[in-house]
Amino acid sequence: MAQIIAIHSFRGGTGKSNLIANIASTMALAGQRVGIIDTDIQSPGIHVIFGLNENKMELALNDYLWGRCNIKDAAYDVTDTLVANQGNIGTVKGSLYLVPSSIKAGEIARILREGYDVVRLNDGFQELIRTLKLDYLLIDTHPGLNEETLLSIGISNVLVILLRPDNQDFQGTAVTVDVARKLRVPKMLLVINKALPSLNFLDLQQQVEKIYNVSVAGILPLSEEVVQLASNGVFSLRYLHHPITQTIKEITEQIAGVIEKQEAGVRS
Repeated sequence: MAQIIAIHSFRGGTGKSNLIANIASTMALAGQRVGIIDTDIQSPGIHVIFGLNENKMELALNDYLWGRCNIKDAAYDVTDTLVANQGNIGTVKGSLYLVPSSIKAGEIARILREGYDVVRLNDGFQELIRTLKLDYLLIDTHPGLNEETLLSIGISNVLVILLRPDNQDFQGTAVTVDVARKLRVPKMLLVINKALPSLNFLDLQQQVEKIYNVSVAGILPLSEEVVQLASNGVFSLRYLHHPITQTIKEITEQIAGVIEKQEAGVRS
């Protein structure tokens, strides 16, 4: 049974798309069939990490939402880019598909002006899982809380909330956690990003877990290498032995572990 993982941040600029790209790539390398849907329709961007530009994207999520195509038609197989990110020296046991949102100004404006059918979006999630035989579907949500975000959170098996060690992020995360609990999300995990390396990460983890009563799956430091890469590829594949790459693997393992426990609970 496919698992839906929503990755969310209350504010923009937290590094959400990069985290999703790295987690999804790690899963695909381990042999999983993984899909990503960029539902941040107002400010899409994850396609850049996988080397897709406007000229390469004939169809996007917007086309599905307007009834112009099936959701599968807007899914791009980006598995080969994972090999390229490793310098063409690695192998990928699984598969990775991306459904991007359109970067065209007119398409974004139409969404802002007219909205879209959220029920159709949910149907698209299920159709993509079925037609591509996915093990995991990762949803790149729009920051903040709106109808689409509530849907993505509500149907997820695991909600990963990304925040920075910043008071505004702390406040917004509290709202997100409260909403997720009211929606009875089976499991939540927190990931802290852009933490100053000089901070005591253990103290930070304990502080955040005490505030929200939610486990911290990992803390990613503010990194010059991440800034230099500038979303031009998947960090964990470009820097195979970097400490951040190890943390990404640990976060991915925790997500998988949480799901295994849920499935074991259902079987028992």
